[in-house]
Amino acid sequence: MTRRRVLVLGSTGSIGVQALEVIAANPDRFELVGIAAGSNADALARQAREAGVARTALGIDEAVALVHDVPADVVVNGITGSVGLAATLAVLRSGASLALANKESLIVGGELVLAAAAPGQIVPVDSEHSALAQALRAGERGEVRRLVVTASGGPFRGRTREQLARVRPEDALAHPTWNMGRVVTTNSATLVNKGLEVIEAHLLFGIDYDRIDVVVHPQSIVHSMVEFADGSTIAQASPPDMRLPISLALDWPHRVPDAGAPLDWTRAQRWDFEPLDDETFPAVALARRVGALGGTYPAVYNAANEQAVDAFHAHRVPFLGIVETIRRVVDAHRPGPVTLEGVLAAEAWARDEADRLLAGGVNG
Repeated sequence: MTRRRVLVLGSTGSIGVQALEVIAANPDRFELVGIAAGSNADALARQAREAGVARTALGIDEAVALVHDVPADVVVNGITGSVGLAATLAVLRSGASLALANKESLIVGGELVLAAAAPGQIVPVDSEHSALAQALRAGERGEVRRLVVTASGGPFRGRTREQLARVRPEDALAHPTWNMGRVVTTNSATLVNKGLEVIEAHLLFGIDYDRIDVVVHPQSIVHSMVEFADGSTIAQASPPDMRLPISLALDWPHRVPDAGAPLDWTRAQRWDFEPLDDETFPAVALARRVGALGGTYPAVYNAANEQAVDAFHAHRVPFLGIVETIRRVVDAHRPGPVTLEGVLAAEAWARDEADRLLAGGVNG
């Protein structure tokens, strides 16, 4: 077996750390040829020593240069936020397979990213989209009726809007299932993350928004489902462990033995599924609208959210003010060209507009 040469961008984050674990556990399949981090130089140096890798990069510009300079078969983009767009485009230009955990770069880049990608070049790392990719192999494209994206519901599942008005930043970070960074964990609490995933599913698989559903599944065992034309639904189920979708993305479509622990079918368990409460959590409905508008709207949605999340953790806006800020910025947006410069300009405008609104006070 020929080993796949792997670059890991965002190596010090949650996805990056787990990707390094998968690579280290499978030296016969993978060779780590380089790592990059955003700003944690000490952690990057430690990882380089422990993995015995010589090529490292710190900061987005150096990460992009690393992609150009170091030949790789697959590049993991585990960078957080839309700053990862430049790296995504660099990987696609290099011809390497893109193991995409940085959903924001696909969402904000939209048609720009899709135009740069060869068929099958982007392989999703998100557990939901990895599940969809796996389930879609059960039938032909024309046989797909709908995609069903599951959501854990985050730490505030079942709460009312009145209760959400009083939650604190530390409450939003207490995710019941996943251990993620501050931005992604907060996005899970608002369900902005699920809204972004709906847009990502549309872009990855070419399914119309009215055929992409979201269902709340608090156990996070069924990671997503595909309903086919004959009424059959194919689900991908496994314990919540990101090493499984990471391993698949590293060697797609081949499975890496023992990448994750299987379900224990000797133990009694229950799987619950609940409809999404769009009134209490309006972020998904707003994302559908943004995705349907296309153009630079998704970039604006994402950028406004990042500003509002920062403001929430700085105690400058209440929890419900996050999505309300996004809505107001989206409403005020006038779309521009979908070029790299156009996307960056739309993001810059959205951040400024969000900051202006946040300075005046947004309650939700």
